[in-house]
Amino acid sequence: MGQYITTHDPAAVAAVEHAASALARDGVAVGICPNCGVPLIGDYCAVCGQEKDIHRRSVTGILHDFFEDMLNFDSRIVRTVIALLLEPGEIAIAFREGRTRRYVPALRLYFFVTLIFFLLLSATNLAIIQLELTAAPAKVVKTPDGQIHYLNPVYDSADPDLKKLDKYLPPKKDKNGKPETRYMFGSHVYFFAPIGKYHTVLTKDERARLNDMNGIFNLNVESGKAKNAAEKKKEDAEKKKVAGWIERNIFGGIRRIANDPAALNGPMTVWVPRALFLLMPLYALLLAAFYWRQRKAYYFVDHLIFSLTVHTFTFVALIGAAALAQVLAGGTVAWLLFFAIGIYIFIGMKRFYKQGWAITTAKFAGVSFIYTCFFLLPALGGIMLLGFFGDPFG
Repeated sequence: MGQYITTHDPAAVAAVEHAASALARDGVAVGICPNCGVPLIGDYCAVCGQEKDIHRRSVTGILHDFFEDMLNFDSRIVRTVIALLLEPGEIAIAFREGRTRRYVPALRLYFFVTLIFFLLLSATNLAIIQLELTAAPAKVVKTPDGQIHYLNPVYDSADPDLKKLDKYLPPKKDKNGKPETRYMFGSHVYFFAPIGKYHTVLTKDERARLNDMNGIFNLNVESGKAKNAAEKKKEDAEKKKVAGWIERNIFGGIRRIANDPAALNGPMTVWVPRALFLLMPLYALLLAAFYWRQRKAYYFVDHLIFSLTVHTFTFVALIGAAALAQVLAGGTVAWLLFFAIGIYIFIGMKRFYKQGWAITTAKFAGVSFIYTCFFLLPALGGIMLLGFFGDPFG
């Protein structure tokens, strides 16, 4: 025996020697571990963990191993793709049951799919979202409390609440004595369309009104609260500060979108994968809370793996949505995406947590509502605001 045997558990060494002797009596060739000198049974030393294969190869052997690993890896990928797309919850079930060698690890799979998604967007020059600005002539009304509002007569003509308002105010006149036209600005939303396909088309007058702060909001409301010149000066300074903030951020964002309908796409591409990666543990925490009574059967890592597979499928569904958006309307694609992800999560929860349909439906509704309303939508809204105001981190 080697000189390293004394550094290991004598009982373990004795057990290995006994097993080696039994194999030798049956005519099985038993090697010696090059690291510790203990009889080597199997591919790894049972005492020190040394691998039997020391990976010394001829060129032919290296090529053989390479192609063998590639074929094994490919079959693993095929099994993973089938499980991810057609067997909701299977990858998480396999992890919980210890069948981890059958599939690509969940975290690696998530990074791989997100990489494919954003490479696809880049290669096809698709934008996640584009906003095409529109303008419509507005009517100016004054409410009983003195507030000035600009209304789009196309959409607001049937509003019964307008009957309670005062009559439309006459349009202001410009320096040449001609009536000024006020506009309401809106937008058309397009998903997964080629960048540059849509452009904001505004007349010279509409663009001039867009560049004028008073074209949408009336900031010249007199408060009448100033009692002296000092207070009036302070009020004017505060009013100017507010007007400056609105000019830089609100109207700056509107003008940015008017010049580039895909202005929000940059921050969306950069921050969506980061936000979803940070939201995954929160989704797992929600699952852990709703399945608290099963905490002895499901550890937090089990919920986390299920969350990983759900978010991975979300990016797979987004890839499919990007393809469908080339032949279907964006609204239709959005609804199909919504239902596909919802059905997938529902079936996955039923298979993974093995509870009845009624309780699974209730928990699915609760988890989905809380996650969507309090985590996902605020995160996506924040990302869109970054693009609207100009991403300070970009």
